[in-house]
Amino acid sequence: MKSIIRKFKKLKSIYKILYIVLSIILLISICFLTYELLKLKKIETVLRIIFIIVCFICFFISLFINILFLFSKKNKLFIANSILGFIISVLFIFVSVNIHKTYGIVNNIEKDKITYSTSLVVLKDTEFKDTSDFKVAMIKDESNVDNIIANELMETKKIKNIDVKYYDDYLEMLADLYSKKINGIFISSGYVDVYSVYENYQNIESDTKVVYSYKKEMKNIDNELSTNKSLTEPFTILLLGVDSAIDGLNANTAFNGDTMMLITFNPKTLNTTVFSIPRDTYVPIACNGNRQNKINSSAAYGTSCVINTIKNLIGIDIDYYVKINFKGVVDLVDSLGGIELDVPIKFCEQNSNREFGDNLICLDKGYQTLNGEQALALSRHRKTLLLGDFERVQNQQLVVEAIAKKAKNIRSKKKFDDVLNSITKNIDTNIKTEEILNLYNVAKKIFTSSGTLNIEKTYLTGYDLTLYIPGLGNVYTFQYYEQSLKEIVDAMKINLEITKPKLTKTFTFSVNKPYEKDIIGKKYYTVERNEALPNFIGSNINYLKEWASSRNITIVENYITKGMEGYDETKDGIIINQSVVKGTLVSSINTLSVDVIKVEKETDNSSNNNENVDNNIDTDIKDNTEDNNQNSDTDTLDNKDTDTDKDSGNEENKDSENNDNENNESEFPPTNLPTE
Repeated sequence: MKSIIRKFKKLKSIYKILYIVLSIILLISICFLTYELLKLKKIETVLRIIFIIVCFICFFISLFINILFLFSKKNKLFIANSILGFIISVLFIFVSVNIHKTYGIVNNIEKDKITYSTSLVVLKDTEFKDTSDFKVAMIKDESNVDNIIANELMETKKIKNIDVKYYDDYLEMLADLYSKKINGIFISSGYVDVYSVYENYQNIESDTKVVYSYKKEMKNIDNELSTNKSLTEPFTILLLGVDSAIDGLNANTAFNGDTMMLITFNPKTLNTTVFSIPRDTYVPIACNGNRQNKINSSAAYGTSCVINTIKNLIGIDIDYYVKINFKGVVDLVDSLGGIELDVPIKFCEQNSNREFGDNLICLDKGYQTLNGEQALALSRHRKTLLLGDFERVQNQQLVVEAIAKKAKNIRSKKKFDDVLNSITKNIDTNIKTEEILNLYNVAKKIFTSSGTLNIEKTYLTGYDLTLYIPGLGNVYTFQYYEQSLKEIVDAMKINLEITKPKLTKTFTFSVNKPYEKDIIGKKYYTVERNEALPNFIGSNINYLKEWASSRNITIVENYITKGMEGYDETKDGIIINQSVVKGTLVSSINTLSVDVIKVEKETDNSSNNNENVDNNIDTDIKDNTEDNNQNSDTDTLDNKDTDTDKDSGNEENKDSENNDNENNESEFPPTNLPTE
């Protein structure tokens, strides 16, 4: 070793410096590459380790060969080998930088910390006052982000005197704000996007104003929702669309929840099920005391509420979620160079900035290539569709399928980076970076054409029903068929390998008709439907009793008699008030109290005459007998008259009841049209 050092010292300085510098550059490049390769966990692990070992072996061999060239005075070979080593070093650094860049993009998709924002909102004509008679509402749950930030906002702005009231439901808060029962509310700063989708609050931006807003960077609470299941196993992922005009995803807890798409994927079979959940589906909301409402209302409480609500609906764990701003769809599709699909209808829709006029996006029916704006317009459009949101979710599935097919054709690193960059700022997920990298193995299987990606579409069928929802009034809801949901859930469980598929032993087809794959759940069922409570005010009590008896509802009658408020002697037996509001789900009602007008009948004086006759002690027996006989006859006649009156009264009641029933035929079942 000492002799080698002595020989090295005798070399020319230029060669010594060149040898040392190139050796250091090569070592640094190998170490940098090793560091980046070690971050790519679960991607070609064996190959990565072998490559790293080979790189270090080659490094030491290169050092040895170069020193031999120098000692043997083969300077040209030394220079050639050094140049080769330098080129390899540059190549290693280039690869390392690209791995670092790509890993950074993927790593930024999952956000450990995000900024939450809450605002104090009042009606446009209201002036804020920090006084005890100024009533402000906030959500009761102390773990709710809006509650946490609202308290910090009051502390920061030194708001100490206002009267704070607590609510369980955001919609009830808004309803009381609009009716001026309260003066202000603490609510997510993105409240306009969240609530403008409701007809009652479609002008909420112009109806209200923000007094204060407060932002706070906090740990992303949604990251804790992951089951940490490996993506090499069958998994579920919930795709949530955030329809915002702002470029970039505001990761606040609340969003508008109009697009909910549950996807199951089996990486072994490359089979996928796509379940689009209609936004008006009437279900128990998990974080609102399981009170029933439209499923999109769960989004006002954050991603965790949406996930728990859907989990309770289908009985399957949701492993991951991906929340994407619709503006990100534009960038994603454009980065792919457009997508090809068969547009089902001719329509026009506002652009991604919600602009009309010259900015309208118009598409013709037929197969064509869509750019980002056009793909978003198809995903958003609902107004002219015959089935509204139900057709829209089918169109969204077409867009998702077209994106998946186009992504399969990515072959260049630049294209891959462009796609990643296009979605990073408009996406939020709880999938860990390591698991995202795990998708490499699935992508490899697809891209090498060793497997075919199969997408199974679903369609949840049901019927329309106008129901009363606190904070919204009587609005349109979608009541799903249990059989349709079960069919969809069974398909998802089979794809997740929770249950085994049933073998189909028969198959029929016609050579004259092209084969069309069945859409899971798309069947109509003749089953008993849910029912909304009608308005019985103005109806006869006997009609209500008959209606309630067939539904096992107990009627409690509170009679309104002469002298009481609402009494009208011309409306005997008519209901003037009911305890449960019209539009309430009948299956949720056990008892119904009603106020009924009761007209009391006048009594005759025949019994008083009999008492006067019996009390005359000066009358003789004969006269008494005659009088008693006469009185008996009189009583008989009076009783006959009274019976006749009763019969007459019964006939009148029957006629009245029949008339009331006839009047109510047009009102029942209720003919309320959807208000949304």
